[in-house]
Amino acid sequence: MKSMLYFAVPMIMGNLLQQCYNIADTLIVGKVLGPNALAAVGSSFTLMTFLTSIILGLCMGSGAFFSIRFGERDEKGLKEGICASFVLILFLSILLNIVSFLVLDYIEEFMKVPETVWGDMRSYLQVIFCGILATFLYNYFASLLRAVGNSVVPLVFLAFSAILNIGLDLWFVMGLHWGAAGAAGATVIAQYVSGVGIAVYSRICVPSLKISSGERRIRWKCMREIAGFSVLTCVQQSVMNLGILLVQGVVNSFGTVVMAAFAAAVKIDAFAYMPVQDFGNAFSTFIAQNYGAKKEERIRSGFRGAVFLSILFCLIVSASVWIFARPLMLLFVNAEETEIIAEGVRYLRIEGTFYCGIGCLFLLYGLYRALGKPGMSVVLTVFSLGTRVVLANVLSAVPVIGVAGIWWAVPIGWLLADIAGFGYYFMQRRRLLCFGEKGC
Repeated sequence: MKSMLYFAVPMIMGNLLQQCYNIADTLIVGKVLGPNALAAVGSSFTLMTFLTSIILGLCMGSGAFFSIRFGERDEKGLKEGICASFVLILFLSILLNIVSFLVLDYIEEFMKVPETVWGDMRSYLQVIFCGILATFLYNYFASLLRAVGNSVVPLVFLAFSAILNIGLDLWFVMGLHWGAAGAAGATVIAQYVSGVGIAVYSRICVPSLKISSGERRIRWKCMREIAGFSVLTCVQQSVMNLGILLVQGVVNSFGTVVMAAFAAAVKIDAFAYMPVQDFGNAFSTFIAQNYGAKKEERIRSGFRGAVFLSILFCLIVSASVWIFARPLMLLFVNAEETEIIAEGVRYLRIEGTFYCGIGCLFLLYGLYRALGKPGMSVVLTVFSLGTRVVLANVLSAVPVIGVAGIWWAVPIGWLLADIAGFGYYFMQRRRLLCFGEKGC
């Protein structure tokens, strides 16, 4: 547990800072530009979370491959993987960027965005899409550094860019009056600073990761193995956020008040359970390195310790969110917007009570990815999000339940996926930890 915590804390701090990109947008936009702009940026956040999850999933999958090779002390295999994954993910990121601009005008209908909100949302998205390649650069090199045990440097670059983002937000929105597009511009500039910065650092300052011209070759076998890790993890991440995007459509159908409440509350929500999400990613790196080194007992004890720590943290956060739900909403919404605040508080007190469910689910995602079974993570994600989308539509259509049905669908999906994930692990533990040896 001590090793995992030392490695996880910088990752947790880093991703909490990364949340500041959108937190700053929401906070400043909500206070300065009003509820319609807040709803526009909030809905954009859900969409960008989905797009970012595609790139993040690809990078996380490659990171699991790097961690296993690092644990095996296979330097040649590690460098081959670096070349193959960089080419693969760069190509897919460029393709994603092109597609994002091509479908921009179809987003309004798909997400059921009200006409009063669409103008601000469109101008925000036109700018924010320009940061997709920056998202690739940062997440790729951050995953690479973490895979070889360095979780501090990614934190340093994020800290600098987060501070830059907040400063530019204030200047562009409050000083220059550029509206929602100004908030997006601040985010994109900050993203490129962190992405280019960490890429240059990795190239110049980490000798073990330097690849000579003779080592820059891509073998089909390596590319296929990288694709197996990366694409399935990408599917898992994108399905998870596609489900959230589909739920956003249900939320939007209830009007601007519910949209604005969800926009603010989901930021608090993401900020609250982000530490256990990052702990799950750190746990995955820990398990993958020990899986590569064939250290079964460290895997078993690490899993037990991780579950204990995750549940303990989630209980503390759940209690905090319940108590401070209203003051947290007031950070994003003016006090006179009583309907928005009330709906946001209801969301936080329903979903926030059950953070243990999502904490354990993040551990299960990381475990199966590290053991070379990313397909199981996809199954759990589809199970959890499929339940959530179906229940959100069904329960919210019942008049006596209404919007609360969307909020209750979330913890139910978490619980069912946890039961399936833990059940599979304990039934198949011997086979999962056989390290590919004969007779497993």
